[in-house]
Amino acid sequence: MLVDAHAHLLPRDYPADAPECFPRMEPIDGDTVRTLLFGAVRFRARDVFFDAERRIAAQDASGVDVEVVTPMPPLLRYDLPAAEGLSLARYVNEFAGTLCSADRTRLVGFGMVPMQDPDAATAELAAIQEQGLHGVEIASNVLGVSIGDERFLPFFAEAERLDLPVFVHAMPAMTDRLPASAMGTYVVGLEGALAAASMIAGGTAGKCPDLRISFSHAAGGFPLMLPRAQYFWGGAWNEEPVVPERAIAHDDGPSPIEYARRFYYDSLVFDRRAIRYLIDLLGHDRLLVGSDFPAMPREDPAGRTLLGMDLPAAVLDAITAGNALRWLGLPPP
Repeated sequence: MLVDAHAHLLPRDYPADAPECFPRMEPIDGDTVRTLLFGAVRFRARDVFFDAERRIAAQDASGVDVEVVTPMPPLLRYDLPAAEGLSLARYVNEFAGTLCSADRTRLVGFGMVPMQDPDAATAELAAIQEQGLHGVEIASNVLGVSIGDERFLPFFAEAERLDLPVFVHAMPAMTDRLPASAMGTYVVGLEGALAAASMIAGGTAGKCPDLRISFSHAAGGFPLMLPRAQYFWGGAWNEEPVVPERAIAHDDGPSPIEYARRFYYDSLVFDRRAIRYLIDLLGHDRLLVGSDFPAMPREDPAGRTLLGMDLPAAVLDAITAGNALRWLGLPPP
């Protein structure tokens, strides 16, 4: 069994009388492709984004049994006024529910919320569940503020209370430290790292121990930052016992690596050497398959790199399916 825990959807259309803040999906004559127009975004969207039949056929063609479908990241527009952001989220969530209703054994839908208004976002979590959606997607920052900031703690506490899994998608924040061409590569990697680190450093991971949260692209550079954080916490190399006289940032709680091993990470890191590092540092029980499909092409077949790594059967089964089902709170098949 293979679960793709990182895939995306786009609504096919938006109402003719939709608020001006809504995106548009312009048809292309003689083609099933549509163009997403949303602020500065111009994106050519294939019909697999919004057609359930085509979507399931694509799963079959690439060896995917279940797909977690989340809103395409450009829809997470936290710069909109809160009321407009809520209206857009509700429309996208309704579409997600409709798309997944075609076959809920193959399509597991996540919704979105207006994180620019933490109170409204928190209140909307129950509505997401009531719509039959299985979790919520958020961006790695909210208008430049990392998700581990204390203002978002009630949101995560409510997700934990509702037993609702969270998917954090790395999203570029404005920076002039790198050229614009690096936004989708290096900056996304930095954002994933900052998001995961903020959940630990800001205290949310400690206050929400049962929160089921996953990070796209293995939280970017976060796994390489962890050993340094561990050293500052414990004063020792290689996760050895604490050396009190060397510890700089020690506390009585779990270590940074122990917190990090509560999170889940999709293993879309494009290199078997990186996957081996993730297994060694975080544990094979923390990793999921992800593809970013259909924004990016899947490997053929899905998970090809993982399948070719000669991993023990139990490890491979965990990464391809078992961990994702545990993150989602679904029973094994």
